[in-house]
Amino acid sequence: MSRPVTLLLLALAVMIPLSLLAGRVWIDPATTPNAALILMELRLPRAVLALVIGGGLGAAGAAMQGYLRNPLADPGLFGIAPGAALGAVVSLLFGYAASVWLLPAFALAGAAGAMMLLVLIAGRSGGIGLFTLAGMMIASLAGALTSLVISLAPNAFAMSEIVTWLMGALTDRSWADVWIAAPLTLVGIALLRLAGPSLDALTLGEAAARSLGVNPARLQLLLVAGVGLTVGSGVAVAGIVGFVGLIVPHLVRPLTDRRPSSLILPSALAGALLVLVADCLCRILPLVTELRLGIALSLIGAPFFLALLLKMRRGLA
Repeated sequence: MSRPVTLLLLALAVMIPLSLLAGRVWIDPATTPNAALILMELRLPRAVLALVIGGGLGAAGAAMQGYLRNPLADPGLFGIAPGAALGAVVSLLFGYAASVWLLPAFALAGAAGAMMLLVLIAGRSGGIGLFTLAGMMIASLAGALTSLVISLAPNAFAMSEIVTWLMGALTDRSWADVWIAAPLTLVGIALLRLAGPSLDALTLGEAAARSLGVNPARLQLLLVAGVGLTVGSGVAVAGIVGFVGLIVPHLVRPLTDRRPSSLILPSALAGALLVLVADCLCRILPLVTELRLGIALSLIGAPFFLALLLKMRRGLA
């Protein structure tokens, strides 16, 4: 087990019990009434879901940055998260928010549609440039369609419900959400790790990677399926949670040998830790209503992104 993985596992071992106790009302297992019920049915599924979503986004971000060879790449570039959000918004428009399964099913269908469109447009060529542009087009189209669906909301309450959901949150999530997201995310991370050796070869350039036996079409399929499962399942149960896939690989990279394959697992653990910490902060901040997780991570991620851009500008000067 590598040193960064060990350190991150230790950090998670400390943070997970703390996250179970943290909240607007801190839980003392010895004195709080119904403490076991609150922990098992409210706090624990929420913590597990934070670990699952953060792990998936972190792994997807590391794989994306390795594939595109761009430190500013984010899982949203593939258009899969906007596609999942579009599916979820359509379900909310039809009034399916009360169903445990229908909203995630619509979101996963949206993610699957974006994945298929991406493969149809760029899958056969194997070119990274066309692949990136196709992902940006799908993201733009899904964003426009989401805005159209919001404008078609029948009343202000429905519109508010859609906009609030899009902000991303883990509030009131249950074990049913965990069972939807966890298996898909684990399969997605496994596919991304399977793509690791090909991503390592790609750091030498596309021509060199082909000479080493890398099949570009197979690599793209692994990435589309891996990112689609990790990101799509997260959006299906928690809404839009951004910046994790962008931030985490930068934090972990200096601790590794910088090969994409050695970055995926530590990024998954670091992403899980980041989302868990952010969710705890959302719960303990003394605000009138709980801060949405997507907003909290955007407040953290935007300054980080700006600092990254300034560092790159200094490097180019």
